[in-house]
Amino acid sequence: MNLVEQHGTTIVSSLWLAIRALKSFRGLIVIQIYGSIKQMTQATESQRGILLSEAALQQVKLLQEKQGKELCLRVGVRQGGCSGMSYMMDFEDSSKISEHDDIFDYDGFKIVCDRKSLLYLYGLMLDYSDSLIGGGFQFTNPNANTTCGCGKSFGV
Repeated sequence: MNLVEQHGTTIVSSLWLAIRALKSFRGLIVIQIYGSIKQMTQATESQRGILLSEAALQQVKLLQEKQGKELCLRVGVRQGGCSGMSYMMDFEDSSKISEHDDIFDYDGFKIVCDRKSLLYLYGLMLDYSDSLIGGGFQFTNPNANTTCGCGKSFGV
């Protein structure tokens, strides 16, 4: 059971506000609130911190089948990219899931995200398009203030 299932919208909203308020530079506290409470409430109601479109779910299942074994999809962030932080996404064996991960189940397919990354990704919508121009996976992150033109990195 993840944090949202245990305590609901109130604690998630409070946690986000507290974390953003604690960012400081030379002793000055800078309050930065990303996303609106409404967006967090909508994501909470779905009981999933990372949302997946039907097209994205079909594509990751297709890619998983090509791997030839049961794998989960790990989603996260790392420092770098044009806008400061880059999205990470890769298949991994379910045995690597730790107690510090949140797991989101989509009809038996698991998406895994470490809690530190989830602070930046909560409410993320992962979509997929097979368009010739601009196709592939698209990330819609309600917590991003800036996004790179390629859509694979963001800033907060």
